[in-house]
Amino acid sequence: MMLEQISGVRIPDSKIAREVTEFIRDAESDLLFHHSVRVYVWGALTGTRMKLRFEPELLYTAAMFHDIGLTTRYADSKLRFEVDGANAARDFLRGHGVSECDIEMVWNAVALHTTPGIPEFMRPEIALVQAGAGMDVAGRGYDQFTDEQRQAVIAAFPRETDFKHGIIDAFYQGMKHRPDSTFGTFNDDVLAFKDPNFRRIDMCSIILASNWNS
Repeated sequence: MMLEQISGVRIPDSKIAREVTEFIRDAESDLLFHHSVRVYVWGALTGTRMKLRFEPELLYTAAMFHDIGLTTRYADSKLRFEVDGANAARDFLRGHGVSECDIEMVWNAVALHTTPGIPEFMRPEIALVQAGAGMDVAGRGYDQFTDEQRQAVIAAFPRETDFKHGIIDAFYQGMKHRPDSTFGTFNDDVLAFKDPNFRRIDMCSIILASNWNS
């Protein structure tokens, strides 16, 4: 049973939102599910504080789908897990009559949530998914939330015991079969941390080894 409101943030309760909740609840572990809800709440709190105009239902959908690409249903995928999640959100929303413009926005929000330096200049929903994920995983923007807000969010959706190592392990399990997909992202930090045999791709070596002579 989802709480209706957390620290002033209302959890969307439309038909689509309820079906999103059910879909993600069935697909994800408790750790990823609770993390995804917290990402929405942190994002919505950030948007409210910054006086941004955003659509809660679309922000909620993007936040809930943002890590589904880490689940076992994508164990054979070679795409970036963010793209798997973005595609899953797109397919879900197309089955619910959502406009292509809004679907594209949600796709971008999910696909770019681990890409720093870009989402904050895009639509608020895109920026807020990344902001929420950064807060929940790495504490980015921690001091911009009040003690009361942080306590309310964690009370509603607790961080699991040793959440930090748990989320790192969830990232690793979702990416270890597709190490090349981490090239150019900070996701390769996870593989390097968990797998002593992992070797990062060196962009400079790629450039120097290319067929261009000049």
